[in-house]
Amino acid sequence: MSTSPTHQQQTINASPNYETITGVVERLTFYSEESGYTVARLVRPHAKDLTTITGSFANIQPGQTLQLTGFWRDHPQYGPQFQVVNYQETKPATLTGIEKYLGSGLIKGVGPVTAKRIVAHFGQETLEIIEHQIERLIEVPGIAKKRIKLIKNAWETQKAIKEVMVFLQGHGVSTTYAVKIYKQYGEQAIAKVTENPYQLAADIYGIGFLTADKIARNIGIAPDSEFRYCAGIIHALSAAAEDGHCYLPDSELTESVIKLLTTDEHQPQESAIAQTIKDMALKDDLIREKTPEKTVLCYKPTYYHTEENLAQLISRRLSQPVAQDIPRVRAWLERFTSSQKIQLSEQQQQAVEMAAYSPVMILTGGPGVGKTFTTHTIVSLWKAMGKSIALAAPTGRAAQRLGEMTGLEAKTIHRLLEFEPKTMSFKCDNHNPLPHQAIIADEASMLDLFLAYSLINAVAAGAQLLLVGDIDQLPSVGPGQVLADLINSQQVPVVRLTQVFRQAQQSAIVTAAHQINRGQSPTIEPISDQPVSDCLWHGGGFEPEHGVQTICELITDLIPRLGFNAATDVQVLSPMTRGVVGTRNLNTVLQQLINPPSPDKVEITRGGMTLRVGDRIIQQMNDYNREVFNGDLGIIAGIDTEEQEVTVQYGERLVVYDYADLIDILPPLTLSCGTLRERV
Repeated sequence: MSTSPTHQQQTINASPNYETITGVVERLTFYSEESGYTVARLVRPHAKDLTTITGSFANIQPGQTLQLTGFWRDHPQYGPQFQVVNYQETKPATLTGIEKYLGSGLIKGVGPVTAKRIVAHFGQETLEIIEHQIERLIEVPGIAKKRIKLIKNAWETQKAIKEVMVFLQGHGVSTTYAVKIYKQYGEQAIAKVTENPYQLAADIYGIGFLTADKIARNIGIAPDSEFRYCAGIIHALSAAAEDGHCYLPDSELTESVIKLLTTDEHQPQESAIAQTIKDMALKDDLIREKTPEKTVLCYKPTYYHTEENLAQLISRRLSQPVAQDIPRVRAWLERFTSSQKIQLSEQQQQAVEMAAYSPVMILTGGPGVGKTFTTHTIVSLWKAMGKSIALAAPTGRAAQRLGEMTGLEAKTIHRLLEFEPKTMSFKCDNHNPLPHQAIIADEASMLDLFLAYSLINAVAAGAQLLLVGDIDQLPSVGPGQVLADLINSQQVPVVRLTQVFRQAQQSAIVTAAHQINRGQSPTIEPISDQPVSDCLWHGGGFEPEHGVQTICELITDLIPRLGFNAATDVQVLSPMTRGVVGTRNLNTVLQQLINPPSPDKVEITRGGMTLRVGDRIIQQMNDYNREVFNGDLGIIAGIDTEEQEVTVQYGERLVVYDYADLIDILPPLTLSCGTLRERV
């Protein structure tokens, strides 16, 4: 389709590799209704063989004549392909082309037989007749008035699609996004985009503020438009949420928005942004709340109301005590510890007794203090009391560990609450509560605001909830620090285990962790051929290259000699992404060592990242449709370069990713352990 002189087109014109071809679609190899991504075969004039084309199309059918702008690429398995950047449909020139076009299924009500009759009657004038005198189709034998109405509606739909695509691409919208916009808004797409292109960022996955801002500038939206200011404010709050924050102070929000919206031609005034924030608050598009210290906090409404509702939920549960019989609990504990030949510390005994009657309770403490053993004892107590118990954790790995520790089935919280991808909601809620009398959520430091609310909202009246976690360990991926806030509120019963047990004291890892928490330099054994510690130290030299060399030597030499599998048992942490010892470079280096290229291993490169069959990967964000969640680890089981799909095995499950979704996964050989930001 035709485009205006956008940045995208300037790139096309400047590149000698881009060209324009024309042909008739012979057949579709693959077409995604959701994204519009297509692999098709094209008949080109004077070409002996069919041409493979790939790209995004709003509605493509065999028989269409297309003019395509793009570039050639040589696929290692399937040969030359034409990657489409922009396209426009042209009318077929021959009677055979017209007949194939009409009978392709593109127009509802016209199949191959009907198409043959229409072309036989009207010849070369067929498309003009349908365009301007469609009522004349009554002249064709076998076509009734009812069929003509159906054909007319289908023809108008096709015209609308073409008009929308021409408009969007003419204003700098790529084909991929144009398809998404059309599928979201239909015939209203032009009106929606013209009125407020910033709405795209809210409505369409993959289009963020920066993309919407470019479209707005192409359309002619003023840089000081209220739409732009409002969208910038929401984007700044969303960006803060990605860093874990539920809100921003008014002054910090204003500063972020000015920085975001400033261009060479325009810099927003602080007073204008401040006024827009106030206006949005009056319309409930955001919420402003003043703290006792007179600081004004700005929330997106969903964050504010969820936080408020979560606090009210917990408060109500705490006001409904569970019946208790402490003498009986202590008698059971005495029998249990005697039969198991174990001894609980005073803190552990307090935790078990408190779990017998607390509606909501938190068990916390650092490594080696017995949280696992205490949780196991609480589960045994609840089983003895005849309670139905559910175990859950935010990630699959954490749930697996919890199940192994207790001997009971444990699920991710999403699976426990029965997440429904189609509705993006949980089946279990306050109207359909969990059918359990006691629930344990492990690794509770990873609970973000929304997941914590969904969990507690689904706990049945009278049921008990135990949150287990360490606030010094993994934080939530989403906004909020729920576990830390609940502990600091001093409103929820908390047992903090502090005594490091003798077995744990023998672990240098545990000792080092507690030393670091106390602000001390850890004492760690240097690396040697015969280590006696579970935590070793290697200086690594003074240059970044020395660090890389050391890591490679450890993986190829020491780690295998210690009995570990470098492919599955190694995790490297780096405080940075870029640089010689950053995660990007280290992942590339380690991939060559652990899973090197091979003729029998298919691989692809996307965004500077090579993915190869056999690679370990980690999911970076919650994907509710595929039911894989942040932190889930998998193995690449297959790569289909024709269908452009990557299959990853997560435990017993196979999950398929389109190439477009590979941004959600990373090689986990080296992960970033950058400084954790304080969350609000």
